[in-house]
Amino acid sequence: QVQLVESGGGLVQAGGSLRLSCAASGRSWSGYGMAWFRQGPGAERDFVAGITWTAGVTYYSDSVKGRFTISRDKAKNTVDLQMNSLKPEDTAVYYCAGSPEYYSSNYRAYEYWGQGTQVTVSS
Repeated sequence: QVQLVESGGGLVQAGGSLRLSCAASGRSWSGYGMAWFRQGPGAERDFVAGITWTAGVTYYSDSVKGRFTISRDKAKNTVDLQMNSLKPEDTAVYYCAGSPEYYSSNYRAYEYWGQGTQVTVSS
């Protein structure tokens, strides 16, 4: 059974940092793309950052480039998102996702999803 389990969300002040982690189990992720998406209240699910599992190539949305860093640990089967210089507009539920398309920012390409973790940034 494939599972993606996020952890690390919470409440932080603007300018602070959080690190999200996603434990990915139940299948080999070789050839897959992994990503973080987020969804604010009443908003669509937006792409945040992605990484190709095999080669570790990373890509980011313009809104987080330079502030967030995505990484993966093949030995631990985890995908992390380091978030620095957080802003109130980063407040959302953050989801980890896996896609057989190794490189995509389109949520429709993602087959596997975690349950989400809440990130709240206060001003």
